[in-house]
Amino acid sequence: MKGRRASKAAKAPKTAKRRPRAASGPRDFLFEIGTEELPPKALLGLGEALVAALGAGLDKAGLAHGELVGYATPRRLAVWVKGLAGEQPEQQLRRKGPPVSAAFDAAGQPTRAALAFAESCGTSVAKLQRIEEGKGTFLYFTGTRAGARAVDLLPGLVAAALEALPIPRRMHWGEGSALFVRPVHWLVMLYGREVVPATLLETESGRETRGHRFLAPRPLSLASPERYEPTLREQGFVLADFAARRARIRGEVTALARREGGRALISEPLLDEVTALTEWPVALAGKFEPRFLELPREVLTATLEDHQRYFPIEDGERRLLPAFIAVANIASRDPARVRAGNERVVRPRLADAAFFYQQDRREPLGARVAALDAVTYQARLGSLGDKTRRVRALAGEIAAIAGAPVAEAQHAAELSKCDLLTAMVGEFPELQGVMGSYYARADGEPPEVAAAIREHYLPRGAGDELPSTSVGLTLAIADKLDTLAGIFAIGEKPTGAKDPFALRRAALGVQRILIEKSLDLDLLACLGRAVAAVHADIARLRAGTSGTAAKAPKPVAETVAEVYDFLMERLRAYYLERPASGARSSAAAVTSEMFDAVLAARPASPLDFDSRLKALSTFLELPEAGSLTAANKRIANILRKAPAAPPREVDVAQLREAAEVRLYDAMRSLREAVGEATARREYTGALGHLAQLRPAVDAFFDSVMVMDENPVLRANRLGLLAQLRGLFAGVADLSRLPG
Repeated sequence: MKGRRASKAAKAPKTAKRRPRAASGPRDFLFEIGTEELPPKALLGLGEALVAALGAGLDKAGLAHGELVGYATPRRLAVWVKGLAGEQPEQQLRRKGPPVSAAFDAAGQPTRAALAFAESCGTSVAKLQRIEEGKGTFLYFTGTRAGARAVDLLPGLVAAALEALPIPRRMHWGEGSALFVRPVHWLVMLYGREVVPATLLETESGRETRGHRFLAPRPLSLASPERYEPTLREQGFVLADFAARRARIRGEVTALARREGGRALISEPLLDEVTALTEWPVALAGKFEPRFLELPREVLTATLEDHQRYFPIEDGERRLLPAFIAVANIASRDPARVRAGNERVVRPRLADAAFFYQQDRREPLGARVAALDAVTYQARLGSLGDKTRRVRALAGEIAAIAGAPVAEAQHAAELSKCDLLTAMVGEFPELQGVMGSYYARADGEPPEVAAAIREHYLPRGAGDELPSTSVGLTLAIADKLDTLAGIFAIGEKPTGAKDPFALRRAALGVQRILIEKSLDLDLLACLGRAVAAVHADIARLRAGTSGTAAKAPKPVAETVAEVYDFLMERLRAYYLERPASGARSSAAAVTSEMFDAVLAARPASPLDFDSRLKALSTFLELPEAGSLTAANKRIANILRKAPAAPPREVDVAQLREAAEVRLYDAMRSLREAVGEATARREYTGALGHLAQLRPAVDAFFDSVMVMDENPVLRANRLGLLAQLRGLFAGVADLSRLPG
C-alpha cells in the first residue's frame, strides 16, 4: 500500500443506467462502506464527520429527510437516513434573457438572440415574459422543473461526503487508483428495499454486508435499511452502534472489577479507543505478579493503559490491585486461554519497566545534568543544557512573583529535564516529569523541588490541572516562556493546524496559570528577558560553528511583540471558548469586541487584562454605557479623519460654547479620581466615575460643532475629545465595542 496525499480525490462515482423505481413516498436510505481496520483513535471522529457531511449534502440538494443515525466499527462506517424523500421538490425557474431592444428587429421579429434564449429554455419566444427593470425591459423565462430523483443524486452525495472526511493522508491499494483511509472491500447502498447502483472508490454497491471477521465471515444480505443494525447484531456478531458498544464495555469492565474486589479505572479516551478496536467486545479479568506494585503507580497505569489497552483496578483506598480488565474482540470458547494470553503479554512489559526503574536509580537525578549538553534541544537553539540554563535564569526572576524560594526554583530548573535521559522515560515518554519527580524524591531533594519537576509540564491540555506549588508555578511559566521565545525567534511559529512544538498549548498554559493563580507577572518585561537570552545562545552557537550563514534571528523587540500577540490570541480563545461560569474570573460572558477593547490598552499582565475585562463587563450593564460607547466610536471616527493631530492641551480661553465648558469642567473634576483608580487597577471604579460624564458628553454632541470653520476652535475641540477618549482608554478602548 502506498501513501498518497488527500488532494488526489476519489473519482466521481460511476452509476448504472437502470435505477430503482420512483418511490410513492419517503423511504429509508442506508449507506455502508466496509474497509480494513480503521485507525482506532480517528474512528469516532470519522463516523461523526460522515453523518454531518451526508446530512449537509442532503440539505443542500433539497432532499427532505428525518433522523440520521451513524454507525462506526473497526471495519465499517455507515449512515442510516430515515424517511428520505424520493425526489427534490419542484423547482421554480426564472432566467433573465436579452433586453427587448436586442431581442426584436425593427419589424418586430425575434432576433437570433431571442430565438437562442428561448431554445435554451425549452420554450418559444411567444411564451417569454417581458419584465421592466431599472436599466430597461428584458425577456424572462419563468417556469417550473421537476426535482431530480433521490436515487440519481445519492451516489454523488455519498462520494462528496466521503471526500470531505478529515483524513490527513489517504492510501491506495492493489492496482487501482482509488484513495481512502484504508482499503475498501464492500459497499452497501439501499433505498428502501432496492439497491442504489453506483461504483464508489472502485467498489460496486450492493446489499451484502459483512459480519465479524471470525465469528461470522460469510456475507450477510440486508433486506432493508432498518434491518441493518439487528442483522449485524443477531447474525454477524457485530455491535454497529458505537455508543451501544461503549456502554457494553463500560458495564462489563465495571462488573468484572467489582468481582475482583475493586474499581476499574476507566478513562474516556481509553474507553473510546477500546470501543474502536472491537466489534463484539467481551471483557475478561487478568492478574499480574504483586511484586510489580512496587513500581510507581503511573508506570503501571502507562503499561496497562497506553501499551496494552487494559483497564487497571484499584481498591477503596486508591491503591492499585495486581489485576486488570482486558477487552477481547471475540467470544472465545476457551476464555481461560485468552486470559492467560493477556497475562503472558503484560508480564514482560512490567518486567522491563521494573528493570528500567532499577537501572535509573543507580545514580542520582542530578548526576545527569552535565549530560544534557550532549542532547540537542533544537539545532538553532542549542542543547537541553542550554535550555535548562535559560529556564533557570528566568525562573529566578519569576520566583518572587510566585512567592517561591529563588534557590529552590533554580535548583528545580536544573533538574527539570534530567529524566529525559533515563531509561524509563525513554520507554515511556509520557512519563517525563513524573519519573523525574519520583527520582528526585528518592534522592532526598526538597519536596517542592520534586513536585516542581512533575508540575512544570502542567497543564498538559485544555482543562488540565495547574501546578499547585509555588516552585512548580514558577518553573512551568519559565519553561513555557522560554519555549515560546526560542521557537518564535527562529521563525518556526505555528501555521494553520501545524504546531509541532505545542506552542498553542504552552501559551494557553501560561495565561491560565497567571490568571487562575492570580500571579501579576509583567509579561512584556519577562518576554524581553527570555528573548534576549535566546538571542545570546543563538549568537554564541552561530559564532562557534562554521554554519554562520544560518538565518539570523529577528530583532528582540519584534520577537517580543510577536510572542505577546500570540499569547493574546490564545487568551482570546481562553475567554471566548469557555462558559462565563467556568474557571476564569470574569463576571460575565466576554465578546470578541470586549476583548479587543481591552487589548487596545496592551496590558502587560494577563491578570491586569482580566481585571479590565471584569470592569468593562460591569460598566456595560450601566444605563450610561450605550451612550458613552457610541460617543467613543464617534470620537474615534472624528479624530481619525482629522487632518492633523490634536493639541495635547486644551486652551480654556477658546472654549466658547457652554456645553464644551461643561464637558471640560466635568472631565477636570474627575481626572484625578479616574487616574488614581486606574493606577490602583480599580478599573470598575474608574469606569464608574467616567459614567458620570454622560450628560456632559450628550450635551456636547447635541450643541457643539466640532469641525468648526475656525481652525483654532476646531483644533481645541479635537484636543478636548482626545483627552476624553484618553480617560476611557486608560481602561479600554470603548470605540471597539458595537453600538
